[in-house]
Amino acid sequence: MSAVAGGPRRGDGKRRGGGDGGREMAMVPDVQFSSYYGRPVVKPAPWSHEIAAYLFLGGVAGGSGLLAAGAQLTGRKVLRRNARLSALGALGLSTAALISDLGRPERFVNMLRTIKLTSPMSMGSWILSAFGAGTGVAAAAEVDRLTGRRLPLGPLRGALRAAEGPAGLEAGVFAAPLAVYTAVLLGDTATPTWHGAHRDLPFVFVSSAGLASGGLAMLTTPVREAGPARRLAVLGVLGDLIAMRAMEHRMDPTAAEPLRRGRAGAMLRWSERLAIAGGLGTLVGGRRRGLAALSGLALLGASALTRFGIFEAGMASAKDPRYTIEPQKRRLAARRAAGITGDSITTVD
Repeated sequence: MSAVAGGPRRGDGKRRGGGDGGREMAMVPDVQFSSYYGRPVVKPAPWSHEIAAYLFLGGVAGGSGLLAAGAQLTGRKVLRRNARLSALGALGLSTAALISDLGRPERFVNMLRTIKLTSPMSMGSWILSAFGAGTGVAAAAEVDRLTGRRLPLGPLRGALRAAEGPAGLEAGVFAAPLAVYTAVLLGDTATPTWHGAHRDLPFVFVSSAGLASGGLAMLTTPVREAGPARRLAVLGVLGDLIAMRAMEHRMDPTAAEPLRRGRAGAMLRWSERLAIAGGLGTLVGGRRRGLAALSGLALLGASALTRFGIFEAGMASAKDPRYTIEPQKRRLAARRAAGITGDSITTVD
């Protein structure tokens, strides 16, 4: 038997009859996406898990700052105190996580040397600093009251009392930007999954911050003053569930795959379950101290898993060339189908 008629073929060795029944054609193997020397097309972000913690804690701080400003305006003193202290604690831990990832504290200071409106990192550094200044002053006043005015402030105590109210409101102004700017930062990178989610990721992050800060306030505050925290938590759960679904629906299907696979997919599935459980617990038993505390813990866990899951999904998408190449090819085909053929993107294959 000749090599043409029955010998080994290129591809997977399968044969197909031609139109006249006498010719045979080789099956074309599936395209395997790769890159030079097996390296990723996109270089993964040089971030450790401290950045994932920074994403979560920054959201808690921003949501708590907003909750504290609302409590200040409505005269809820216990909720105001607890939210201010929560905001300061979360901010301190998030800053420590950021500095740990940077390696040296002076690198954070160097980011404050200039203001670049087109850089999410530059704007985020200033938002973080402005929020920290207001929260620090407001929380210091709360600590002074808690200790029976035993802090060695001397004549500065009067100045602290006068600055407390404006500082708390100033922190409230920067609270929402603090909760959401990290989503803009991730979406501004070339990491396929993060960039593919850039339109909806801010809504996911701000909802996640709302349910986390509401849950923390439910955990620390008596139920008689925690009404605004419960409402914020429920709104955060609804927003989180809707925004996640919308984000995955609007993303390129290939770029969205890491959100459903591996460790990231497991984290995000558990995040959804905890968010639903925490939201239902808040609605059904939010006025009972024990159930409110359990619901608050579930909501905090949901928010943490959302941030860590999205972080993991982005890192995974940067390691596989497929997540970069397939969405690019679909975008190119869409531009050509729309008649856009005269730019450098569509004229070079």
